[in-house]
Amino acid sequence: MRKVGAPGGQGQAPSGMGALGRSGVVLLTYVLAALELTCLFMQFSIMPYLSRRLGLDSVAFGYQQTVFGVLQLLGGPVFGRIQCPVIVAFVVTLLGALLSVTCIPASTKGASAHAQTTLPGRPKASVFDLKAITRLLLQPGVLPVFLVKVICGLPIGLFMVMFSIISMDFFQLEAAQAGYLMSFFGVLQMVIQGLVIGRLSSHFSEGDLLRASVLVFSVVGLAMALMANVFHFCLLMPGLVFSMCALNVVTDSMLTKAVSTSDTGTMLGLCASVQPLMRTLGPTLGGLLYRGFGVPVFGHVQFAVNFIVFLVLWRQPVPRKMGKAQ
Repeated sequence: MRKVGAPGGQGQAPSGMGALGRSGVVLLTYVLAALELTCLFMQFSIMPYLSRRLGLDSVAFGYQQTVFGVLQLLGGPVFGRIQCPVIVAFVVTLLGALLSVTCIPASTKGASAHAQTTLPGRPKASVFDLKAITRLLLQPGVLPVFLVKVICGLPIGLFMVMFSIISMDFFQLEAAQAGYLMSFFGVLQMVIQGLVIGRLSSHFSEGDLLRASVLVFSVVGLAMALMANVFHFCLLMPGLVFSMCALNVVTDSMLTKAVSTSDTGTMLGLCASVQPLMRTLGPTLGGLLYRGFGVPVFGHVQFAVNFIVFLVLWRQPVPRKMGKAQ
């Protein structure tokens, strides 16, 4: 693949990239993302056991996670009772923030891309601008894909926000065992998203991959309704991770291609807000479903929702190729 460099030579860092260069900025971004996710999952792993020690049931834990989701949407980090993992997460987060401020350049685009960022006569879009969001969603091909992203992500979102409670109550796992399971989940996600999705995207269209992810989601949901132990879940995990990665990667790609260059940042921000939205609505609803119907209900919901979406996509497929809007 040809490198995009500054005018006057290939491989040179664009203006504003600083001493790190493009490859250094990309590497640092990956490191910061890894640190952030490590601390986030560290918090996710310790909070259910701490909540259970404090006497909270699954519904109360759902309320607690809903509050966390609301605060995450508002951008405010919240720490409860101070524990060692929380302190480590706090220190590493401060380190990541320091690296971001000192090493990440203000603009990572070249001069030509920067010139396209703001079109004449159009105000700069903001992810909190409701008019800008509505305008983006009403552009051709955007709203159906975004609805697929949200609707198909909701059932698995309900399961994942309750996964720590399910690990303790249903799978009967200790904290260390739950940590091993989450590590296995993370390794699978890195392998599938880094190796499998990229190769599949070179042989199949985005519409085909989207339908495949929804279909696999549906099949995995049916199997989740029948699983009885953690071994069954480990067998289902590759299909589950493939569906999650394919859905997120393909929908983000299709949505950013469907809007103009100046709206790409707003669209990415809108896509990124889906997960905090799930963490806001999911814990309370998931806690109520889990207490009322048990673990199989998450599989039933996932199967039903994704199967209906698959039928809709089969009858009205998305465009096979969506070029970048101008």
